[in-house]
Amino acid sequence: MKIRIGIGAAGAASTPDTLGELVSAIDELHFDSLWLSEVLTGPVIDPLVGLAWAGAYNPRLKLGTTALLPGRNVVRMAKQLASLDVLCRGRLLVTLVPGLMYAPERDAIGADPKRRGAIIDDALPLLRRLWAGGTVSHDGPAGSFRDVKLTPLPVQQPLEVWLGGTIPAALERCGRLSDGWLPSLCTPEEAAAGRVVIEEAAAKAGRSISAEHFGMSIGYARAPIDPATARVMTARRPRSVELTPVGLPALRALIERFIAVGFSKFVLRPIAPPSSWRAELDALSSAVGDLQT
Repeated sequence: MKIRIGIGAAGAASTPDTLGELVSAIDELHFDSLWLSEVLTGPVIDPLVGLAWAGAYNPRLKLGTTALLPGRNVVRMAKQLASLDVLCRGRLLVTLVPGLMYAPERDAIGADPKRRGAIIDDALPLLRRLWAGGTVSHDGPAGSFRDVKLTPLPVQQPLEVWLGGTIPAALERCGRLSDGWLPSLCTPEEAAAGRVVIEEAAAKAGRSISAEHFGMSIGYARAPIDPATARVMTARRPRSVELTPVGLPALRALIERFIAVGFSKFVLRPIAPPSSWRAELDALSSAVGDLQT
């Protein structure tokens, strides 16, 4: 397996100077990629805008996003992602998510939470049809339109799309529709069990997912999590505190456990924005950089 480690940026990467420092450090320390997540109501920049800026700042960097699908116009999203893949010369990595389930984020997304699964089921095959370059007409949960032909098309053919999620419906959907799995907040044992479900769903749908396309997004803390932060984390995601490694030795040990059960792609996210991204990535490189192969 090729072990690859990308860096997920916290809210501090929302200024040109800070994002530039982060991009330079990722490149110089040989991490795999920059990842920007979409949180509409959070103190973070829009991921597609931020990745376009980062791609222009450094033409070698791979660019990853965990972007919201529900609430978006699918044709517009297809155009945005294709355009970004063209501008970064085929270095775009895409994971689509249904969105966070706490207020006000849940309401700001603009889609009924009960319909998000149906929207993703409808939208992902539709994105693939648009990116393939044919003339597309559609009427379904993801939207209605006639005779749309997308230009420009992605450099990557196909442009792969990974999904996250750990509930049974998300696992089944991942096997049926996606090119890879990038969940968060689960144990290595739960991840291994989820992979079995995904591969069974893929086989049932007459397809397969590459063994190299199973990864994990890991939030970590450098110091013990203070009670106020722990309360916020628990309110949003009940198991988030217990599943967050504290200290870089604990982070390395957790990554090694995921590697042992066949996971090879990682996005590492400090749960608190570091005062210096360069210092943070220097420390990360010393702690886990040698795991990359």
